[in-house]
Amino acid sequence: MYNGKKVFVLGLAKSGFAAAKRLRELGADVVVNDRNEPSEQDKRELEALGIRLVCGGHPLELLDEPFDVVVKNPGIPYSNALVQKALGKQIPVITEVEIAYETSKAPIIGITGSNGKTTTTTLIYHMLQEAKRWPLIAGNIGTVACEVAKRATKDDVIVMELSSFQLLGTIRFRPHIAVLLNIFDAHLDYHGTKEAYAEAKGNIFKNQTETDYAVVNADDPIVMQLAKKSRAQHVPFSATTPLSYGATVKEGAIYFHDERIIDVTDVALRGAHNIENILAAVAATKLAGADNEAIRRVLTTFTGVPHRLQFVAEINGRKFYNDSKATNILATQKALSAFHEPVILLAGGLDRGNEFDELLPYFKHVKAVITFGQTAPKIERVAREAGIQQLKRVDNVEQAAFAAYEWSSPGDIILLSPACASWDQYKTFEQRGDMFVHAVHKLK
Repeated sequence: MYNGKKVFVLGLAKSGFAAAKRLRELGADVVVNDRNEPSEQDKRELEALGIRLVCGGHPLELLDEPFDVVVKNPGIPYSNALVQKALGKQIPVITEVEIAYETSKAPIIGITGSNGKTTTTTLIYHMLQEAKRWPLIAGNIGTVACEVAKRATKDDVIVMELSSFQLLGTIRFRPHIAVLLNIFDAHLDYHGTKEAYAEAKGNIFKNQTETDYAVVNADDPIVMQLAKKSRAQHVPFSATTPLSYGATVKEGAIYFHDERIIDVTDVALRGAHNIENILAAVAATKLAGADNEAIRRVLTTFTGVPHRLQFVAEINGRKFYNDSKATNILATQKALSAFHEPVILLAGGLDRGNEFDELLPYFKHVKAVITFGQTAPKIERVAREAGIQQLKRVDNVEQAAFAAYEWSSPGDIILLSPACASWDQYKTFEQRGDMFVHAVHKLK
């Protein structure tokens, strides 16, 4: 397929590095361009394979050569001058997930949406593992997709988390089971409009046929509109309306079609929003052949993906949850909605200019707020308006965990859900969450 083709890889990073190596293995003549210089080790490895590197800038004259295709790093916007020149010359611009699809012997379950992708992808992976379907996990979570596709056999199944950036760079990509969870405002700086963002997500359906499945959120009108692109068999899920077909909640239990899978009270994962993720995962894995017992084993034991409403530990009756991935107000609203016990909220971070009044209706179970970072004064103002008397400002997340424990009582929830990005104090939300987890283990 790529043998003898001339391919331009724009952007090295992890996906570009993997794509360049895979394309060379497939017989392509590969040129890699990145504005930054690669490490000496990466440079030696690529050059040893016969890959040409042009780094330190993006010279437009590179595309004067006759390239057959451009493989773009997902994060590089389409406004980039090289991307624009390629499109102007009618050179196809793809992302590496397209290579993964074109070279995979295994069927693909693709998962996308504004929220819940990682949790749903992880649930599907574990459910298929329990069902002895031997899944491989790829995409935004785990290993670069084209690397996974290289080792996949026809007896495997690839569970692939997909971003709008990746899906925008697809032409023939066709998952056997496509899952679209929801659409909220996101990445508008990249896509320009919500409509363009939604259309990129909808690309997950565009090549499906009648032999494929589209797992769609019946409670989200934008998702249902996008699903019209798909000729696949539509399998809906709904957390609010009992359905006779698809995945749903009724009589206090999760059903798939007419099969009762598990009582909601037996599910270990907290949060109303996670019910939607669970329903989507149940639908996808049932379609992929998982048995009910395998699904139940996962749902009774899985307590969350790291940094996403992750249960960390219980210490003297206090339960600690790490929701460091809550980098916006909506995510913290969902986290607070997951609990009816008294909550000590740990929040704060990068100040992007917004206020936090939207949190007010969600503070009814919050007994104390401990703040850190640039937004500490703003969050404290809203907490005072909610009538919360116990407020404390600390320097970092570790201090916040210690202070929360001192103020807590048996039965309390100690919740890190910052409602802000981490970059004022931490390189990533993972680093912030790891500090919280380490602090909890110190308390133990």
